[in-house]
Formats: sequence, structure tokens, C-alpha cells
Amino acid sequence: MTIMVPSKTPALIPPGRQALDSALHQLHQAAGYLGLDDGLRAMLATPRRSLTVSVPVRRENGRLDVVQGFRVQHNISRGPAKGGIRFHPSTDLDEVTALAMWMTWKCALVGIPYGGAKGGVAVDPATLTTRELERLTRRYVNEILPLIGPEKDIPAPDVGTDEQTMAWIMDTYSVNAGYSVPGVVTGKPMTLGGSLGRAGATSRGVQIAALAALGRSPEGVTVAVQGFGKVGALAAQYLADAGCTVVAVSDATGAVHASSGLDVAALRAWVTESGGVHGYRDADAMERDELVEQDVDLLVPAALENVITEANAPRVRARLIVEGANGPTTPEADEILAANGATVVPDILANAGGVIVSYLEWVQNMQAYSWSAQEVELKLRDLMQSAYDEVRSLATDRGLTLRQAAHAIGVGRVADAHRMRGLYP
Repeated sequence: MTIMVPSKTPALIPPGRQALDSALHQLHQAAGYLGLDDGLRAMLATPRRSLTVSVPVRRENGRLDVVQGFRVQHNISRGPAKGGIRFHPSTDLDEVTALAMWMTWKCALVGIPYGGAKGGVAVDPATLTTRELERLTRRYVNEILPLIGPEKDIPAPDVGTDEQTMAWIMDTYSVNAGYSVPGVVTGKPMTLGGSLGRAGATSRGVQIAALAALGRSPEGVTVAVQGFGKVGALAAQYLADAGCTVVAVSDATGAVHASSGLDVAALRAWVTESGGVHGYRDADAMERDELVEQDVDLLVPAALENVITEANAPRVRARLIVEGANGPTTPEADEILAANGATVVPDILANAGGVIVSYLEWVQNMQAYSWSAQEVELKLRDLMQSAYDEVRSLATDRGLTLRQAAHAIGVGRVADAHRMRGLYP
């Protein structure tokens, strides 16, 4: 069996399929490096379970709409499935499968005992009222109820979902169980068993990975952040707090630039008030597509997949790219960036902070115990730094890119788990 993607990704291929092609390409590279046989490659390329559901939602005007929902458990050989739920209009089964696969390698890479999963609903949450969003969430949970549970599959927030979404999921699951089950989701509000430090964990992980990869003082390091949202805004704040100069950011509404540096805290306040970076008065407007081509030291793509492609990679001037989003760089772009001397800290390493603290939240729920914010951050830093050091060491010793090294470690650990468990029956 050969797992390959075309050397050129046709522009007409849907984004979800492009993401899955990228994930399979990365798996193929790692499997080749590890010398995995065809049967094991096929197992690692194939999701354990994939569920597609219809989700009816009653609108405030009485109209009934039906949207599609998904939940994919890619691999559970190392523990319960773990992965976020996103609400986004372009979500499809291919995208969710790719995200679940990346989560499998991510959990194995940072050494937490989870397998990879992902869920999604093809809807734009901005078009729903709060009551419509709650009804949709609860109905979606009822449809995927047989798959989830604190010892089976633990969802978390992702694009278009948040603490409130997780609270509705926890309540729906608990009502069906007949008792409160806080461990069924992570990323919950603190009052329902959430963990200190979870809200900004992915962003904090991005900062930790970026500073480790810089290998020098952050003072004077210029940064551009593509995707000034849940992950990107806090990552920009943490990098600025560390001494970096954030000079450009973008989101769905536009992009802004200030060569002397943006006041990230003031910009975050503006976004909270206005809904986006567009119109921010203390910076110059720029085209959104120009963001990834800015002449900066560090680029943080923190939005969705397939942002750095074969088309724009030759114009990327940042020497360090730290992936806050999942799958923002296509395989073709990866080759161009490597040839141009850029270093890419891959998503399965750079944005692992979220799943690390989700794991810590789950452990606290299962033990009916809680840790301080300082304890949580210390554990996060230790796991992120250890994973980065291991990836960097393998890449240096074997002449690999950081992405190749990260996937070799993650895929290798999952393959080892399959070998040790054997095949039933």
C-alpha cells in the first residue's frame, strides 16, 4: 500500500480534502522513515470510527434547518480519544478526519495517554442566536452520544466553540447519565470543573515553542500573527509580554500593520468592542493576504488550514514559522520553505499546549481534585519543552525538518502501541 498525495495540489480540491491529503502525506513520510509495513501503514491511515449525523435545529422564526455534524475517532491505541469540536460552515468529514489524525500524533508526541479525535458541525455560529446555538449543540451531542464519555472520547473547544459550548455538552451528557460527569469534556467553565490555565493554554504553548525555537533573546524580534482570534490574539499578547514586537495581525475582517509595533492589549480591546481588527485607528490597514508575506522574524499562522501554499510560500520572508493553527502549511509549501532556509515548528508540536492542559483538566476531574495555576503552567512548560527538545535533537541528528522529526516520533509511538497490543481477534 502506498499513501501519497499529488505533488501539486489542484486549486479546485476542497479545503477539507487538501487538509486530509496533507495529513496522509506526512504520515507516508514518517512511515517511510520508520520502515513501517503496508498493513500497519493502512491501519494508521484509516480512522477507527467515523460518524456523520444530521442535526436539525429549530430557528427562532419557527423554520427547521438541518445541518451536518461529524465525529471521527482516528486512533485509540494509546488511550481514550481526544479532540475538539468546531462549528464552521466549511467543516466536512475530510477536514475532521485530518484533524483527528493530527491529534493522534500530537498526543503521542507530547507523551499524554490519549488517541486522536475531532468533531464538527457545518454551520456558521455567527448566524445563530444563543438559544439556537444551544439547541443545535445539544442535538448534536445527542447524535454522537454513543461515542463520547470520560473514558471513551473527551471533546474540547475549537474554532467556533467555547466554554459555554462545553457546558452545554457536559449538561446534555450528564442529564442522559443521570448524574454530573465533568470529565466528559475539557475547556469547561471553572464553576463546572474547568482547569486554571486552560483558556490560554494553546497560545501559551505557541509562545513556549516560539521562544525555544528562536534560541536567542526575544527582544527586538518582529512578529506577524495570521488569525487574531482565540489562539492568535493571546499568542500575540504572550509574545509581546516576552519582549517581541508584534508588527502585523489579521483576522476575518482585515489586517493591520504598525512598523514600530502594535499595542496588542489595546488591539484586543478594540476587537472585543468592534468584532475584528478592521478599522483599528492606531495602525495602518493592509490586505489580509499580505500578512504571511511580511518581512518579520517570526510568523504565526493561527487561523485555519492551507494558509501557506505553493503559491505564496516563495514570498514568505519570515525565517521562523510557528504553527498555531492545525495544518496551515501544505506539503508543497513545506518543501519551498525548507529550501529557502526557513524553520517551521509544526502544528503537532507548536499548538499542543491546548491538549496538554485539557489532559491536566481531565486528570483533575477524574480525581475530583484541582491544581493551582502555577502548577498547571509548570506542567505545561515541562511537557512542551521536553517535546521540543526531543524533536530538535532528532531533527539535528538525522538531518530532518522539525515536522519530519515530530511526525516520526508521534507516528512511531502509535505504531509501537499497535505492535504491543497486537490484533484482536
